[in-house]
Amino acid sequence: MTKRALISVTDKSGVVEFARSLNELGYEVISTGNTFKTLKEEGLKVIQIDEVTNFPEILDGRVKTLNPYIHGGILYKRDNEKHVNTVNEHKIGAIDLVVVNLYDFEGNLKDNKPHDVMIENIDIGGPSMIRSAAKNYKDVLIVVDTKDYDSIIESLKAGEVSLEDRKKLAYKAFSTTARYDALISNYFREQLEDKFPESLTMTFQKEDTLRYGENPHQGAVLYKQSNAKNPILNYEQLNGKELSFNNINDLHGCLEIMREFKDSEQVACVAIKHTNPCGVAVAKNSFEAYTKCYEADKVSIFGGIVGFTSVVDVETAKKLNEIFLEIVVAYDFTKEALEVLTQKKNLRVLKLSNIENSLQGFDLKYLDGKLLVQDRDEKLANEYNCVTNQIADEQILKDMEFGMKIVKNMKSNAIAIVKDGQTLALGCGQTSRIWALKNALENNQDKNFEGAVLASDAFFPFDDCVKLANDYKIKSIVQPGGSIKDQDSIDACNENDMVMVFTGIRHFKH
Repeated sequence: MTKRALISVTDKSGVVEFARSLNELGYEVISTGNTFKTLKEEGLKVIQIDEVTNFPEILDGRVKTLNPYIHGGILYKRDNEKHVNTVNEHKIGAIDLVVVNLYDFEGNLKDNKPHDVMIENIDIGGPSMIRSAAKNYKDVLIVVDTKDYDSIIESLKAGEVSLEDRKKLAYKAFSTTARYDALISNYFREQLEDKFPESLTMTFQKEDTLRYGENPHQGAVLYKQSNAKNPILNYEQLNGKELSFNNINDLHGCLEIMREFKDSEQVACVAIKHTNPCGVAVAKNSFEAYTKCYEADKVSIFGGIVGFTSVVDVETAKKLNEIFLEIVVAYDFTKEALEVLTQKKNLRVLKLSNIENSLQGFDLKYLDGKLLVQDRDEKLANEYNCVTNQIADEQILKDMEFGMKIVKNMKSNAIAIVKDGQTLALGCGQTSRIWALKNALENNQDKNFEGAVLASDAFFPFDDCVKLANDYKIKSIVQPGGSIKDQDSIDACNENDMVMVFTGIRHFKH
């Protein structure tokens, strides 16, 4: 019996060669619309779909394969006598191989096409044929990936495609339709602004297989969300080794803080270690910003990531090369700066493509079969309300805002001590707030904290942090407020002529 293949593809790369090979193997090729036209123009033997369905394509092509002569030929079980008798009775011919890739809904989505165009790019017949063929994978080959063309032809020439390979093709097919439907579902969810739907369907594609995870015994892969808008991890690698799991995770932490300063007139320099900042500074240019950032913590910056909200010049590049760093990331690099940085062949040099706010709006935490979903923490403060007798001047308020941008992106409990657009001491990830402050101060005994600002990610449950800060001559504190014992901290500030400002926004980060 002559084998038949049905080919209907949007992406026509390689399809002519594939169909020609099928012709040579004795397959009849059935095709639709533009695919038929493409194959016919190349001189292939091809049958138009309406010769099989005995019905023309209608409704501007919306209906062409939704027909029992198509789905019957795909779905009937070849080893089921009743099925065989049914298709024979209705003169339905077998379809043994289905080659389909879908309307480019994703491409049109990325191009931000208007709604009516998006609707017309929702494929109906394609997913139906894919699912039919994949369901009947034991009898019908389903091909949805142009990269599989060569291996399919090789297997057919060898005599047969194994059951295991058929199952793999079916798996890929169902994954394709699931992803396609997820993209459409999310498109409508965004249209309707349904932030937290009853059923959350998200789709990710493998972007890279990493050498290992956080530790060498853990496997790891990087996936990308197909419909993410303004993803912050969007860069061009100009030099160095491939990025590791920890590199990517730390890089994200660096970019999150850089994003806080994307609209600043000054250049921000951020140094990151294990997703937490070890130094942050702002200045009029990259060299001064890096110098202040480096001076903030000369020890922890070693082996870390350094990011700039600017172009890096050659003077800054030379200073960066004085220590070991994993990654340098910036908006761009001068030609001379790049020549200096690439002298270190393993230094990863990244040019940022985007530092805008993400439009995805989700912060996700996967917890063994459960998914915590929340809004992103994008708001810095409700207000800057001075609650003490002493009033914050303009420079103190600038440093308070600077400090809150830093502490907002540190693991809780978190304390940042800052002055003149530079971090002096950071304490993060502690189970007690006073311990976070003690760690920050005791690890920086060489620093002069007089006139510095202390920023806290959450309220003070006691007045102990105020008293300890005063011991180090810190005279200004910014915190969310909201404790039932706020007055104790306010009173301690007033007793020591300190300024305290409430922001009204807590920034826990776990």
